[in-house]
Amino acid sequence: MARQPIFNKKKRVKAYELLFRDGILNSFPDTNGEQATSKLLSDSFMAIGIEQIAGGKKAFINFTEELLLRKIPTMFPSEKIVVEVLEDVEPHQGVVEACQEMVEGGYEIALDDFVYRPSLEVLLPLTTVVKIDFQALPIDEIKIYVEKLAKFPVKFLAEKVETYEEFQTALAMGFDYFQGYFFSKPQILSERDISPSRLNLLRIMAEVNKEDFSFEDLEKLIRRDVSISYKLLRYINSAYFRRLKEISSIKQAIILLGEMGIRRFLSLISMSRLASDKPDELIRTSIIRARLCEQLGKVSPKQVDISELFTLGLFSLIDAILDNHMKNIMENLPLSEGIKSALIERKGLLAPYLELAKAYEAGLWEKVVNLAEELGISDEKIPEYYLDAVTWADSYATL
Repeated sequence: MARQPIFNKKKRVKAYELLFRDGILNSFPDTNGEQATSKLLSDSFMAIGIEQIAGGKKAFINFTEELLLRKIPTMFPSEKIVVEVLEDVEPHQGVVEACQEMVEGGYEIALDDFVYRPSLEVLLPLTTVVKIDFQALPIDEIKIYVEKLAKFPVKFLAEKVETYEEFQTALAMGFDYFQGYFFSKPQILSERDISPSRLNLLRIMAEVNKEDFSFEDLEKLIRRDVSISYKLLRYINSAYFRRLKEISSIKQAIILLGEMGIRRFLSLISMSRLASDKPDELIRTSIIRARLCEQLGKVSPKQVDISELFTLGLFSLIDAILDNHMKNIMENLPLSEGIKSALIERKGLLAPYLELAKAYEAGLWEKVVNLAEELGISDEKIPEYYLDAVTWADSYATL
């Protein structure tokens, strides 16, 4: 499974939609699709926990007609999930009664990929969120739907919002929530230079990820900055490390993290400062990609530098963070040609690892399988690496 953020008007994460791998059906040859999905939901969520995969936010989950009729959503706490009714569900009496019972039990209902038809009006009084696909419908038609549904107590969610222009359009039309990758695209209003202060942070990030950067220099860099020292102690004592005894010494924290760990830490702190005026999800996604690319590199039979893969993932959204062209940013940084080629041209030895990470986060399962095969990685293990990356990124995001 993967997750896709759902934002409010202030571009803060309101919830996550959880995307499931369709290929899971192949794992249950003796059961039908509905039973397989039920088993997937129960086994996965009971083992992993909705709290962990959704980062404490609500989880939007798709349910088929059969699963609704069998009241499968009630297996999960109402405060943790939003029940998404798929667009092909027919709102006959049984479905309406099931939804009514769930609403009375405190569950929220969302209508997925909404396209108006009169028969759906019976569900609208029970619905909290109506999701409308911005790529599937003309803007004029979307406006008509918003006006037509104004009499119902629903909020509107714009799906597949891919650019800031589409985000602004949806905002002006009265949408409350937004889903899509608009937040990860640069807003290039005009050509502009990178400010000296930001350029310095970029260079720190690039320098600390070089092989020849010394441990002593890293220690000096941390001691010069009270903010970094404070964040380091918070990080080493966070839940991710699960330490019985609190660490209170900078030197001890550095030793426990090790050279590679402290390099990453400085990179992430610098990245957070660069992205201070951007949605939190932007830096979170950068960190997830960095960790996931590194994990993929560890298990791939190909000879790659995993520290370069971490840097590659970390810098993969730097164009959106700085609102500048990737090529222009790369010209100012002492990164390897392999990293630059992967970021600018999507070519070279490192590029497939980043493409695999991006495909997984978007739920493009067929592409995930193909890229994993190309890299010699078992696609069955990737969910473990992704969950580790999500947990790691979420623990860092609390700093």
